[in-house]
Order: sequence, then C-alpha cells, then structure tokens
Amino acid sequence: MKFVDEFRDPDKARHLVKQINRLVEKIEITRHRPLQLMEFCGGHTHTIFRYGIEQMLPDCIEMIHGPGCPVCVLPMGRVDDCVELAERPDVIFTTFGDAMRVPGSKKSLLQAKAEGADIRMVYSPLDALALARKNPDKQVIFFALGFETTMPSTALTVKQAKAEGIQNFSLFCNHITTVPTIKAILDSPDMQIDGFLAPGHVSMVVGEQPFEFVADTYDKPIVITGFEPLDILQSIQMVLQQLAENRHEVENQYTRVVPKAGNAAALSAVTEVFELREFFEWRGLGSIDHSGVKMRSDFAGYDAERKFQVA
Repeated sequence: MKFVDEFRDPDKARHLVKQINRLVEKIEITRHRPLQLMEFCGGHTHTIFRYGIEQMLPDCIEMIHGPGCPVCVLPMGRVDDCVELAERPDVIFTTFGDAMRVPGSKKSLLQAKAEGADIRMVYSPLDALALARKNPDKQVIFFALGFETTMPSTALTVKQAKAEGIQNFSLFCNHITTVPTIKAILDSPDMQIDGFLAPGHVSMVVGEQPFEFVADTYDKPIVITGFEPLDILQSIQMVLQQLAENRHEVENQYTRVVPKAGNAAALSAVTEVFELREFFEWRGLGSIDHSGVKMRSDFAGYDAERKFQVA
C-alpha cells in the first residue's frame, strides 16, 4: 500500500538498527546503566509491540511505555459518573467503543448497557449531534475524551450545536493534555528517562513549541514521532544522535504530517470552547495539575457536568 509499505521496509529497518547499534557505543550512559527512552503515546506502544521493535534494539536500550492512552488512564470515578448519566431515563449516552469496557467502581458502560441503559457507540461527536437532532425528546450526551488530537472535533461539534440552537446535546468532558503530564513525569524524583518520543497526532494539532520545555528546561532530547515501525526506529536513532552529540532539542521526524506551528484553526476552536482545569485525576498516576480541560462558561449549556450537576 502506497505510503504505508515504504515505512515497513525490512531492509531499511535493518539499516536503522545498525545505525542505532553504532550510536549507543558513543553514549557514555550506556556503560553504566540501560538507556531509558519513553514513548508517550499509546499508538507508539502498539507499534513497538506489534512489530517487535524492542527485540530489534540493543540490550542497553530500555523502552519505558508512557501513559499515552486516554481511555486507559481514565479514573474509576469518571467512569462512575458516565454510568450515572447513562442510566438516566431521559438520556442517550454516546461514546467511542474503546471506552465501553473501562471499569468503574461498580460497573462499566458495557455492563450498564446490558442492564438497559441507552448507550450507543459512535465514531465521532458529529454522530452524537445527529442523534440529538433525531431525538429532540432525549438528552444526548457525548463522552468526550482523548488528548489534544480529538479536542478540535469535539470543540467544532459544540460550536455547530450552538450555531443550530440544539439544546438537547451536551458533552461530558474528559479531554486531557500531554504537556503537564510529561512535566509531571520529568519532575518525578525517580525519573531516569534519557529521551522522549513525542506523540505525533497530538503534535499535528499543537505543533513543536509546547515540547520545547523538555529540551530547554530538562535538557532531554525529544523527537516528534510517526506511527509506523520505521518512524519509531528513525526517531530512536534521532534521539540517540542527540545524546551522542550532547544535544537536547525538539526534532520532528513526522514531518509528512506535523507542521512546525501545528494547526491554527484547530487550536483556535479548542481555545474558544475549552479552558484548563485546576487539576485532573489519572488512573495510576493520581492528580496532575492543569492536565485536563473543561468547557468555558460561554458553552455552559452544552456542559453535562453543569447541566446534570455531576459532582
């Protein structure tokens, strides 16, 4: 398949692995302990496991798998809130399919659906808005979650609902942000991570600038990375090249998708609809300051937390 097979070429992979092996010999750290590189994004982790990339790397490189799956890090309390909303008789609760099985303290959305709650899987927030148009006698709630990648589509859907005057549509907002979370990881007293693979799809929206603090403040190399196996290997090679040259910069391996400044239209929509929360809880990580967003007061009528008084 054009533009896919090229990034899965075994010969190119072997060439990159040879470069990686040559570079680690030049890095002083590897003489004392394993070199620890973190891929933040769950999509990267999937590629690493699917293609056996860890097995291709020298023993002195240890991949640390980051918290980059917004479904996996959703805390039980927020799932409980979803179930409570979904079980209201006047509600159609809509969600992406991968959130259906996430356990709450008592049940998942899938279990609530089996017990009779009107919970429907959708492919986009626009599908939920279409349901609101078709069911004016029901309150349609969209379970909004994901990193900056999915925030623009949610924001634009809310703007569309407001423009059309659709009053029976709202969001239960659980969007989370990458930068405060990376900072929390870097501030951990036990942190020994030597370099980062930055999330490609998030960067497509936010650009390179938000990650500059990793290099400027913490002196760590960080490379914005695509999702094919050669993307991962090349990004590891780029991080190692920086370490070998004693550099720490933001570099963009995923140039075919990620513009330096991100997507201005997407960022504008996100800024118009959302603002940072004071803190947000992550499953397994606890509370992280400013790591989630909520809806601005101008869109309070489309905020399920306000509309249904979610605690």
